[in-house]
Amino acid sequence: MSGVSQKISRQQAVLLGAVPMAALAIAYLVAAAMRHAANPADRLLPLPGAMASALWALAAQPDPLTGNYLFWADTLASLQRLGLGMGIATVTALLIGLALGALPLARAALGPLVVGVAVIPPIALLPILFIVLGLGETAKVALIVIGVAPVMIRDLAGHVAGLPPEQIIKAQTLGASSWQVILRVALPQAMPRLIQAARLSLGPAFVFLITAEAIAADVGLGYRIFLVRRYLSMDIIIPYVAWIALLAIAMDMALVAGGRRLFPWAGRP
Repeated sequence: MSGVSQKISRQQAVLLGAVPMAALAIAYLVAAAMRHAANPADRLLPLPGAMASALWALAAQPDPLTGNYLFWADTLASLQRLGLGMGIATVTALLIGLALGALPLARAALGPLVVGVAVIPPIALLPILFIVLGLGETAKVALIVIGVAPVMIRDLAGHVAGLPPEQIIKAQTLGASSWQVILRVALPQAMPRLIQAARLSLGPAFVFLITAEAIAADVGLGYRIFLVRRYLSMDIIIPYVAWIALLAIAMDMALVAGGRRLFPWAGRP
């Protein structure tokens, strides 16, 4: 059986997923080897050994000025900002999304505001956030929240508003109040959707995080990338970008695993 009805086992999926990644790695190694054969001092495509040495210096050797292990300090700072921003955005999306989706009055009052905020490019608000909130952590976290929360709210509200009306009518027939309908009917079905919305928001959240760190920070993955770019330190930039990708993949996998464990009835995400 082939085509749209073909079944792929987990082992086959892992193998098929690894093929393009391996091909990309081989293509990079070939290109890097060719450039270094022509110019041993080439810095555009560093060889794996150079990247490993540069990363080792940041991850395993303390900084002479601060005494910190810069790679881990950058990772911890970025994860704290990202975790706080995504946490606030997720809770906000759940509360407001449920209200907008389940209550017509709330949808009429707040719906246009949410749409208006959602269509504003968050990066355009960054100077305002820095002016109003300063250059500290608050502005960086606020950018992540403003960047992802409105989209998550719209997605969750649309999902709740699209629930079969028969479910609501049956609950009301059994004597459920509006809040009971929200808590017992809408909330359980909104939670799997919220996890999917959080998964889709991870990429934009990293974009806003790196942007804020590049402009105003003294530690963080984005700060380090934009600090060393002036020296053409691709042996640091490429490992940092790869590390960000690995962190995002790990977070996505954690959300998938959590969704399957908490809401097995919702199907595979």
